[in-house]
Amino acid sequence: PLLETPLIDIIDAVIDGTLDKIDVVFSSEACACVMLASGGYPASYKKGFPISGIDENGSVDGAVIYHSGTAFKDGRFVTNGGRVLGVSVKASDLSEALSGAYSVVDKIDFEGMHYRTDIGARALACGDR
Repeated sequence: PLLETPLIDIIDAVIDGTLDKIDVVFSSEACACVMLASGGYPASYKKGFPISGIDENGSVDGAVIYHSGTAFKDGRFVTNGGRVLGVSVKASDLSEALSGAYSVVDKIDFEGMHYRTDIGARALACGDR
């Protein structure tokens, strides 16, 4: 989410051997990603639970949603792995990005869903932006 240079431009430059001729630009904002996992993960977990809170495209306004362990069955997204969704939000600093990511997480639900709250808090405590 922080990459401002179009990814296709970077890929083309790598293919053409001209990567040194383009400016790869990143946003000065911060980004946080919260991983939503299936109940029982990383050991055994069940699959096929409907996921609520995401739209028909698998998105949520204000966030970038990475589908890691999902499937689309019978017209809706369901769990299909241990690490189900990555919820990423960018903001002016890490504190706001984390807050925004957890706000989006609060809108999403599936049976057994769990996630960690300590990793981002540790980064904040260390003074990471």
